[in-house]
Amino acid sequence: MDDQLKHYADKLAYEIDAWDLKVAREQGENVIVIDARSPEAYAAGHIPGALSLPHRAMDAASTAGLDRQALIVTYCDGIGCNASTKGALNMARLGFRVKELMGGLDWWRRDGHPLEGGTPGTDCGCS
Repeated sequence: MDDQLKHYADKLAYEIDAWDLKVAREQGENVIVIDARSPEAYAAGHIPGALSLPHRAMDAASTAGLDRQALIVTYCDGIGCNASTKGALNMARLGFRVKELMGGLDWWRRDGHPLEGGTPGTDCGCS
């Protein structure tokens, strides 16, 4: 039973769903949303207010201006890609408190939340 409890507590500690992210932002929580896809994929459509920071570009210099007290939420397309996971790992290695958005942009859209910048195409932009 203890292993099960730890497993589910860990999931909640490291993942967030679209609804909880929306609520956290509406309540003014200190959250920075990072789109870990390519700049081109970001430009084609992204979560409103999200920063474009491709997972391959995450380093001490590219993250120097980010609030270290904020919760960082990384996301990508969400359909069979792992840029959000790579981004979350990179940000955690850099010392940030991080959660990964479950289902990524796909589930954000399925939940009816808006996008900025247009409608994403078929290229996930996660490479």
